[in-house]
Amino acid sequence: MSSTTDIIEIDSLDNEFQTLNLGPTHPATHGIFQNILTMNGERIHHSEQTVGYIHRAFEKLAERRPYNQITPITDRLNYCSSPINNLGWHMTVEKLIGCKVSKRVDYMRVIIMELARISDHLVCNAVIAVDCGALTGFTYMFQWREKIYDLFEAVCGARLTTNIGRIGGFERDFSEDFHKKLKAFLAEFPEKFQEFRDLTERNRIFMDRTINACPFSAERAMNYGFTGPNLRACGVDYDVRVMNPYSSYEDFTFDIPVGTQGDTFDRFMVRQHEILESLKIINQAYNNLPEGPYHADVPDFYLPPKDEVYNNMEALIYHFKIVMGETKVPVGEVYHSVEGGNGELGYYLVSDGGRTPYRLHFRRPCFIYYQAYPEMIKNCLLSDAVVTLSSLNVIAGELDA
Repeated sequence: MSSTTDIIEIDSLDNEFQTLNLGPTHPATHGIFQNILTMNGERIHHSEQTVGYIHRAFEKLAERRPYNQITPITDRLNYCSSPINNLGWHMTVEKLIGCKVSKRVDYMRVIIMELARISDHLVCNAVIAVDCGALTGFTYMFQWREKIYDLFEAVCGARLTTNIGRIGGFERDFSEDFHKKLKAFLAEFPEKFQEFRDLTERNRIFMDRTINACPFSAERAMNYGFTGPNLRACGVDYDVRVMNPYSSYEDFTFDIPVGTQGDTFDRFMVRQHEILESLKIINQAYNNLPEGPYHADVPDFYLPPKDEVYNNMEALIYHFKIVMGETKVPVGEVYHSVEGGNGELGYYLVSDGGRTPYRLHFRRPCFIYYQAYPEMIKNCLLSDAVVTLSSLNVIAGELDA
């Protein structure tokens, strides 16, 4: 943490205000976020954040690429739950081209997305514990995050930036290795996660550090455009999976955890309970996984199998057209959103019929949360500002797009 110690103001009450740079070289800010704090002793009198240290122009990059080549770009948004980004993009394109996928594809997507949600929440809540001085839970839970990555690897061969799935479905059906690992995870993880809950949820030190730390009202959260766990922590039960179901989420029974005062403890607890609800959804989807094709009949967008490309002229033509981005795309304007790890992740897509999007905008929930951060930490202690930033789960890739 770098700081300047020049006194910038002394008010009529003899308060000494000093400037402190929280980041970007502070461990809690990942080398990305800068918050210029005006401090009155240990309390934050005013703050101003800087956005743009990691700007990578994702939207403009995507507007220069064929639709199937945009999936790896979405990986780099919230990279803690990249499969949700991938599959949300595929659903957006499917809405544009009028593609209807099978029930099996829907259920397979739900399983992958809920695994990604668990992984995302494990990272966030384990880091909150670290910022309160508890490292044990972090190292313990990351072992189970790796097991989720093992499942992603069994599906697509990748772990962090997965590029998972395709427009119209999946590249291949779930393998025997995936089934084996998923059954083991569903059997073993709940007990291990309960140990993390026991370590934190009723821990007096953790509760004292997080309860009443930077609370936020439901009205202010909605005015800013909050969604996801941070909005639900304020007591608003908005969830895209329920309010605007996609991928057959209407088939599943699950609860929407909500908080009361929107403080750091509420944000932590909402994510804790959402992990349990995600497990419930995965069990329902896996136990009732329908039969049927694992991809839709959209040859203009779905790469044919390699053996067909080598031996069938029609498959070779489709392969060439897709890879070179020469498939015809309808003219249209669509918006599709999914419940990402951090809230409503939306894709606003405008097509003029060309090989690339005419306009593509990513609705990134983290960008919205960070705008409210100065208001949230005003009059709070400096130590509360650090743990609050972690509880918002601001992911740098979503912040600068």
